[in-house]
Amino acid sequence: MQTLSVAIVGAGLAGCECALRLARAGHQVTLFEQKPGARSPAHVSDGLAELVCSNSLRSDERTSGVGLLKAEMRALGSDFMAVADACRVPAGKALAVDRKEFSRQMTERIQAQNNIRLVQRQIQGLDDDALTPFTGEKGLVILAAGPLAAEALSASLAAVVGAAHCYFYDAIAPIVWTHSLNMDVVFRASRYGQEHGEAPGQGDYLNCPMNREEYEAFYQALLTAQSVAAHAFEQERHFEGCMPIEALARRGPATLTFGPFKPVGFVDPRTGRRPWAVLQLRAENVNGETCNLVGCQTKLIQGEQARVFRLVPGLERAEFARFGSMHRNTYVNAPQALGPDLALKARPGVFLAGQITGVEGYVESAASGLWLGLLLAQRAAGRDIVPPPPETALGALLLHLRRPVRHFQPSNVHFGLMPELEERARKKERKALYARRAQDAFAAWAARFVQ
Repeated sequence: MQTLSVAIVGAGLAGCECALRLARAGHQVTLFEQKPGARSPAHVSDGLAELVCSNSLRSDERTSGVGLLKAEMRALGSDFMAVADACRVPAGKALAVDRKEFSRQMTERIQAQNNIRLVQRQIQGLDDDALTPFTGEKGLVILAAGPLAAEALSASLAAVVGAAHCYFYDAIAPIVWTHSLNMDVVFRASRYGQEHGEAPGQGDYLNCPMNREEYEAFYQALLTAQSVAAHAFEQERHFEGCMPIEALARRGPATLTFGPFKPVGFVDPRTGRRPWAVLQLRAENVNGETCNLVGCQTKLIQGEQARVFRLVPGLERAEFARFGSMHRNTYVNAPQALGPDLALKARPGVFLAGQITGVEGYVESAASGLWLGLLLAQRAAGRDIVPPPPETALGALLLHLRRPVRHFQPSNVHFGLMPELEERARKKERKALYARRAQDAFAAWAARFVQ
């Protein structure tokens, strides 16, 4: 086996996942992390693998694309998934984690691995002197700096790619202290739980019910609230999955009540009827001291956030542990810039992993790091490995990065990235069929290529 000397720039989800996979395979990894000396606008702690937006990793059901991807990652021995499962907090059918505990445990795993050397230093570009030792025959550089890569590093990457970066804007939701909620109004329940015999006061979510008048007052305040303006030279292009709530609201008054404020499956204990709208709150940590306002990612200025969200019944005196914010996320045009192995076409020996490749989401970012670590380790051992077939969640996600399109956009994993089913099926049966086909295809691939 050839022993690699690998530099990984960025100790986020993809960087840590890739580093641990390579280190366990016997390779020497130097992991560069700019914190604590420098932070992006969205990071607040000094820990590695920090979750900067929601604490939710989305659905854990295998009949969803992301749930299927999680299952495949678990089968591949993902450290990301092992820690996420260990740090789980109640979130219904979703997998949500205590973000501080998650970061702490991931940091401990990195520090405990003898083959990983953690260097807290900001890398200024692909020609940074610190990367020079990794440009030889047995050296590799992996850029996993994330979508919030420092300006100098982003500029260096853009120069190598030979074209301006694509970009979108990403918003995060506010977090409030649970003790500040009005529990005379707020009730605990899961969607449809009350209809299926869930006992009062049970369920994974706290819910703020609104009647029509209360919702319309909130909606009008949202439309007129002041937002943080983009720079004059920046064109705002939002990723649909992280659309600011005020941008959603501008699509019409029913957009929220058919989206993040959907009241279906709930009964207001005070009235015995379905509310007109429901704002849900999800626990941020195991002890439930803080809650995330689900679906309320925003770029409103902080004073307006406090004013507008306190119009929601139950949040009248809400104390904010963190206000929502917005930041620019950067990624490359993967089909043009990257080879099938995620190496830069213009700079052999330099690989990309994580959201900067054009995958979107915590799980997808970690999955790309896991795949790259697995690929490089297998290659160094002299074993052939090909990407999982496109019928699998991981294979479909990787194919998204290779498929030429006119306007490349980041994507979460979903069944729409997979080949169409060969058999006809009713709509409600299709997800189960996609999942069953994916599981069979992944098992056959893993038996052949993963050792």
